[in-house]
Amino acid sequence: MSDTNIDPKGLIREAYKIEGITLEECKSIFLDWAMGAGDDPRGEIRILLDRHAVGRDDHPMTQVLRDGLGEGDTPRRRGGARGRRV
Repeated sequence: MSDTNIDPKGLIREAYKIEGITLEECKSIFLDWAMGAGDDPRGEIRILLDRHAVGRDDHPMTQVLRDGLGEGDTPRRRGGARGRRV
């Protein structure tokens, strides 16, 4: 899969080129990218990590991409009145 298919605007690629980019800026760029992601965003994130993050473990975009692969929180029972209703 080509870069233009996974990152058509070049957002992730360009983020790695920006000197001194912050974690917050990377999160914003990632959100913009994610809104246009394809059917398999986790697979696309893995490809982006392989292409751009090798040897860049300290880059904030690497952290954001790795966080994007996370499973997220497991849904839990809500407390309060909803949890007490029978």
